[in-house]
Amino acid sequence: MFKHPPRLACLLLVLAWALTGNAAAAATPLTVAYAGSMGAVMDKGLGPAFDRLHGTTFQGIGQGAYGLARQLAAKQLRADVFVSITAGPVGILQQAGLLGQALPVASTQMVIAYSPRSRFAARLAAASRDGMPWYEVLQLPGLRFGRTDPATDPQGRNIVFTMLLAQRYYDRPGLARKILGPVRNPAQIFTEPSLLSRLEAGQIDASSGYLSAAVSHRLPYIRLPAQINLSDPAMVAHWYATTHFDITLPNGRTDTLATQPLVFYAGVMKDAAHPRQARRFIAFLRSAQGQRRLQDYGYSPPMGNALEPSP
Repeated sequence: MFKHPPRLACLLLVLAWALTGNAAAAATPLTVAYAGSMGAVMDKGLGPAFDRLHGTTFQGIGQGAYGLARQLAAKQLRADVFVSITAGPVGILQQAGLLGQALPVASTQMVIAYSPRSRFAARLAAASRDGMPWYEVLQLPGLRFGRTDPATDPQGRNIVFTMLLAQRYYDRPGLARKILGPVRNPAQIFTEPSLLSRLEAGQIDASSGYLSAAVSHRLPYIRLPAQINLSDPAMVAHWYATTHFDITLPNGRTDTLATQPLVFYAGVMKDAAHPRQARRFIAFLRSAQGQRRLQDYGYSPPMGNALEPSP
């Protein structure tokens, strides 16, 4: 009877183990719950790249980060990794005892994105080149502006802060209400995953946006000064933090909101089904390869320190 040489037998055993391990990993998805604005980079960039490296099957859940955190805290959803923009949604899960340390993985800034199909596109493009001020273009009759719900999504809160800061920075009292209407204006509010899709389709003319999302979706945008784009941590204490507004949360409680730096944080859920792969995914986000992919989609390097649970 033919017998394999010892070395060949060992090689075959190692190969069989590797194939079995990869097959098992591929059969078990890694579930990542992430801020909805990250859809393009997660589903087209980071997820597929991580699958190729580790033989996993990436499964993403993208929604407004506050709403997503509340669903995870209520056990209505389950995920291995949670990725949020700003610290607030992370705090919800840490207080629920479902998230430990959350690490900064990227950052961004607020912009005004606009549709190239809009009949206002030429004026918005001119505003991006120091033409008519952008806040005057947004007040033109018939212009449709979109944003997300500040009760469930950090971006929905951040555009309100941007407009409140803008009315002080440009000395234009009442500017925020002229552009946004009430804080929760049903005529302007859409879910985060659909907001830029509607913009791409020309269903709305302009919207709030993160620089990272506008670049990811290849949409034109207007850059905003650091004084109102919430990107500079050095401005938090003496400028950003001087602006507040009240909102009624889904539980009926009224809360006074304050600005938070636009940093993306990632943490392993304590009830993760696949904690080892979850830790690997966060390490990948912070690796040179992961950072290159984030930068390709318009994200800036991470800023600040890790978020730790309260003792």
